[in-house]
Amino acid sequence: MPPDNVMNSPIKRIGFIGNHLPRQCGIATFTTDLCEAIAAEYTETTCIALPVNDIVDGYEYPPRVRFELVEKDIASYRSAADFLNINKVDLVCLQHEYGIYGGPAGSHILALLRELHMPIVTTLHTILEHPNPDQLKVLQEVAALSDRLVVMSERGVEFLQRIYGIARAKIDFIPHGIPDVPFADSSFHKDLFGVEGKMVLLSFGLLSSGKGIEDVIAALPAIVAQHPDVVYLVLGATHPQVVRNEGETYRLSLQRLAREKGVEANVIFYNRFVTLEELNQFISAADIYLTPYLNVAQITSGTLAYTVGAGKAVISTPYWYAEEILADERGVLIPFHDSPKLAQAVIDLLDNEAQRDAMRKRAYMFGREMIWSQVAQRYMACFEQARAGRRHSSTSSFAIKSLNERPGELPPLKLDHLHHMTDDTGILQHATFTIPNFHEGYCTDDNARALIVSTHLAELELVNGQSLLLMTRYLAFVAYAFNTETGRFRNFMDYQRNWLEKNGSDDSHGRTLWALGIVIGRSVNPSFRSMASSLFEQALPAILETSSPRAWAFALIGIHEYLRRFNGDRLVSQICDELSARLLRLYTNCRSDDWYWYETELSYCNAVLPLAMLVCGKRSSNDAMTAAGIESLNWLAKVQRAKGQGGQFVPIGSNGFYRQGGERARFDQQPVEAQSMVAACLEAYRNTNDECWRREAQRAFEWFLGRNDLNLPVYDPTTGGCRDGLHPDRANENQGAESTLAFLQAWLDLRLAENTLESAT
Repeated sequence: MPPDNVMNSPIKRIGFIGNHLPRQCGIATFTTDLCEAIAAEYTETTCIALPVNDIVDGYEYPPRVRFELVEKDIASYRSAADFLNINKVDLVCLQHEYGIYGGPAGSHILALLRELHMPIVTTLHTILEHPNPDQLKVLQEVAALSDRLVVMSERGVEFLQRIYGIARAKIDFIPHGIPDVPFADSSFHKDLFGVEGKMVLLSFGLLSSGKGIEDVIAALPAIVAQHPDVVYLVLGATHPQVVRNEGETYRLSLQRLAREKGVEANVIFYNRFVTLEELNQFISAADIYLTPYLNVAQITSGTLAYTVGAGKAVISTPYWYAEEILADERGVLIPFHDSPKLAQAVIDLLDNEAQRDAMRKRAYMFGREMIWSQVAQRYMACFEQARAGRRHSSTSSFAIKSLNERPGELPPLKLDHLHHMTDDTGILQHATFTIPNFHEGYCTDDNARALIVSTHLAELELVNGQSLLLMTRYLAFVAYAFNTETGRFRNFMDYQRNWLEKNGSDDSHGRTLWALGIVIGRSVNPSFRSMASSLFEQALPAILETSSPRAWAFALIGIHEYLRRFNGDRLVSQICDELSARLLRLYTNCRSDDWYWYETELSYCNAVLPLAMLVCGKRSSNDAMTAAGIESLNWLAKVQRAKGQGGQFVPIGSNGFYRQGGERARFDQQPVEAQSMVAACLEAYRNTNDECWRREAQRAFEWFLGRNDLNLPVYDPTTGGCRDGLHPDRANENQGAESTLAFLQAWLDLRLAENTLESAT
């Protein structure tokens, strides 16, 4: 706890976390305006900004921006916390919106907030009445980590108390800030836009479906019939995320609708993200502002705040914020998705100038308390209260966390060797040292592993779009490997692309189902999902004819991923129940007081068996399966842990394995054992929330980094490849596909675990 004289000193340095202009979004505009307003009102206070980048190259930020976060990279959030702590920031002002931060429901921001040493004030831009479990959990922890919470509507105050269980004393209501503009005649700026003599209807903001613009266009024929001089101005660029995913499809559909309705001469699209000065001119030129949003669950709206504060007549659908800010005849509310009612409301206001002017005056006077200078003063009072509360609090976040309280550091991701091993066909099986070995050709087993890795890379958005090209290669290989005559996947292919067998092994079939399930459950690319779904459907029945428990386990993990997206698929669920029951019977029949396992031998990829039990037990709420998974994994962890203080991970060696009652092989130690142990222990942690499992996962991962019997690194940071295991006296210097992919999959499993709420809390 810092001394009182530090807490009593003025707030000299504030860090603002959110988006920032020139990124085009409402949060960026708000954060920039708030930051600038406080800097202008309190000239002795230094304001710095830490925006979140959603694109690889970031944005051309102004000097006020001191640190940039990468949306999907949780490590950047921890680095941002270190930056704020080291730079003696007195207080952090966070702009919270689920969609701008990485992780489930934006949970990456929790990793930053937990590390901060200073008071935190959080402005909540979205407060949901019916949050899903992840959203509820994230907002409740954001609130717990914050000293004060700011909301911009009275409904937000009520929601926080009733739904999220937050004390009223912790909440401040501060309205959305607006520019201080004069109460101007709408004709003054119309000549700037070539609409002199017209009655201007305006909607503005980033364009996307859900804004209800189509309802206004549908209402225009009735409006124009009564007022031919009406023009509808739609101001704003299409939302960048919409452009990236859909292009300009929505805007083009609106233009087509205007032509179909015969009002194309009355509609103007201004497709640009405008400056504040330009925006004020557009608002000034408007006679009526329209906000016909389709979703009631909007707790605030900067566009509505701006237009009310400028003294505009407003017609809106009754979303939450509109109901509140347009009360007391400061605007007109019309039903959702009701073009006739919208048309009549516009006609009534245009017919009655006195009513329109009275509404404008009420709105303008109401907005006087929302101008940025006053909002800045209220924020500073909130900041001071947060500092005072921190000073008198019995708990403090100033304590520096010990090593065991922070997750293990992961080495930087490097994909050079993966790319070297991948050609136009797929990933090659083997390497001589670091050189791809063409003589050994390809196998479906490794391409399935590579498909899993590339899908996770795409999920985490870590490699600048490279993952999509890799996924295409590996998925194409897997598709080519499928033998439609047998319903099975071939496995081995020579370098001349000749298949060397009619059917591959049971295990390669199961592992390929695992990979396809990952694509179906996690990829956002519809083409990839469609191809993977077709292959999965055709190949799944054959798994019932196999006899390998590992093949069943591989398939069960893939089925689990598939059911994340298609939980209602009865056939797949039945196959899942059958295979998981087989595994449980094996365990029940083989288990003894000194041998908690599914077979009479520990061989390879051992941990996938308890992993499959755990995911199936969780999916079906089967306590027996979950118990078997935890018990067998706990025993395996003890078997594979060296005695003594070091306690390093010691996988079962491949030179003889470990038969019940016999001697276990210490070598050769294979990377796939460490990878499967990492995955299983992380799943055990997600099931139990017991920290011991995260430590076991870290122990297994550190085997790659040199915490092993030989104290030699198996992972090669210079190439991004992984050596093919440990001999009794040395590392195997060949860096084949299986080993490299095992390391990458373990790395990604740990990073994905950091991205989940279970490991974040």
